[in-house]
Amino acid sequence: MILALVNQKGGVAKTTTAVNLAAGLARAKKKVLLVDLDPQGNASSGLGIDKNELTHTIYHGLIGEVDGEACRLVAVRDHLDLMPANIDLAAAEQDLGESAEGALSLKKCLAPFESAYDFILIDCPPSLGLLTINALIAADGLLVPIQCEYYALEGLSQLMETVKQVQASANPNLHIFGIVMTMYDGRMRLAKQVVEEVKNAFDQAVFKTLIPRNVRLSEAPSYGQTIFEYDRLSKGAWTYKALAKEVIARVKE
Repeated sequence: MILALVNQKGGVAKTTTAVNLAAGLARAKKKVLLVDLDPQGNASSGLGIDKNELTHTIYHGLIGEVDGEACRLVAVRDHLDLMPANIDLAAAEQDLGESAEGALSLKKCLAPFESAYDFILIDCPPSLGLLTINALIAADGLLVPIQCEYYALEGLSQLMETVKQVQASANPNLHIFGIVMTMYDGRMRLAKQVVEEVKNAFDQAVFKTLIPRNVRLSEAPSYGQTIFEYDRLSKGAWTYKALAKEVIARVKE
């Protein structure tokens, strides 16, 4: 199962979800590949990878300089591998745009690995540019983090329109695998209202697990650790463990 974590709105805990969901699935003994498709490389640094010391990244795989194997870091955690990124990836939009098949580059890069993993998670940049289009074409489904704040649904209509275009042109099986509500604060009436609004819009696609506002989740990346390593007893750790269970159950349905 290839899942693209996508939301063109920044600051919605997309990378936090990518890293900790990947770790949660790996802790459940699932074989996971995390693909960092954001030039900021935060998913890579969040797993303790020094972005400046990388010889090959997903960028080099996308432009065909090396194959996917050469830009894969094996066993960054038990059951968890990584295709890292750094600022080099910022050039990909231009480089891939010059190629007639630039939008298919990620699909080709990941093709040899599909059967080797239970889950391939793609952490997309906060935009709907060519990198994200690559992810939509490569993915089986989308996992969309939505922040529990005002304007939560703003911009999602544009995402859904892009999804329809990709379905029509390159990936007819692409679908919304799930919506995960992030930065939830149960003390705020607004947060509860936003959850209801999203449920009304997406119905059963919304996961039951609500990812809370949790300072431990914010602190963990600065130590290059997942929430399970940084504070396994925190509310953040419990909720990402629960989300991983929901994701696994949804695949089995």
